Amino acid sequence: MLLVGLWYPNTVKKQKSQLKVLVVDIGGSNVKCLATGVKKRVKVPSIKDGSAKQMVAQVKKATADWDYDVVSIGAPCSIIDGVIVKEPHNLGTGWKGFDFEKAFKKPTKLINDATMQAIGAYEGGTMLFLGLGTGLGTTLIKNGTPVPMEGGHLPYRNNRSFEEYIGKAGLARMGNKRWRAHVHKIVAIFSAAFVTNDVVIGGGNAKLLQKLPPGARRVSNKAAFTGGFRLWEPETELKL
Repeated sequence: MLLVGLWYPNTVKKQKSQLKVLVVDIGGSNVKCLATGVKKRVKVPSIKDGSAKQMVAQVKKATADWDYDVVSIGAPCSIIDGVIVKEPHNLGTGWKGFDFEKAFKKPTKLINDATMQAIGAYEGGTMLFLGLGTGLGTTLIKNGTPVPMEGGHLPYRNNRSFEEYIGKAGLARMGNKRWRAHVHKIVAIFSAAFVTNDVVIGGGNAKLLQKLPPGARRVSNKAAFTGGFRLWEPETELKL
C-alpha cells in the first residue's frame, strides 16, 4: 500500500474520493495537463528560462474552463516536503521556494516530476524509474516509499554527467545508435547499484529505444497523470 502521508499533506473539506484533481507534469520542453473527467490532455511549450510564476499563468490559461478542487504538480527540481529547494537545471529561475498552493488558490501537492511518473508506474517491491527526457529523471520506490534522486547529475565519463549522455543534449550530440548504447549501459549501472526487482523506463524519449535493457519495462507519459491522481487517493484505496 502506498501511503499518501509520505508526501506533502493537505486538509480539504471534500472526501478525497470525490476530489477533482488537476495534474500538471512540467518538463524541460513541454508542460502537460490533465484533470479528473477531462478526456484529452493539453500541452503547452515550456518557456525557455521561464519561471514558476510564468508556468502557473500558462497552465491557468490553458485550463481556464476546467473544474478542479486540488492540484498535483510534478516539477523537474529538487523538492523536500513539497518545497523546491534548488532551481531546475533545464528551466529558468524563480522556482526555489515558490508557493504553488498560493498561486493556484487550491490545495496542492508538489513532487519531483520523475517521482510522479514513477508512482504512476509502481506495482510493488523495489522499483527503479529512469525518465528519458530533456534531462534524466531518477526515482527509487521501495515497498511503497518513494525516494526521489538527482542521479542524472552524477559524473559518468569524459567530465560529463549521466544526463549529459542520455538526456536530450546527448541524443542530439551522439545520434540514436550511440545514445541507445549508453542508455543500456547506464540502466545496468543504476540497476546494479540499487538492487531492484523492477526497472521502468519512461519519459518522452523512451519510445526511441528499439530494444529495452534486460528486465526493464517501458511506460508512456500517461503514467505521470496516473501518479498525480494517486497522490489524492484515500490511503485505503491505494493498493498498488
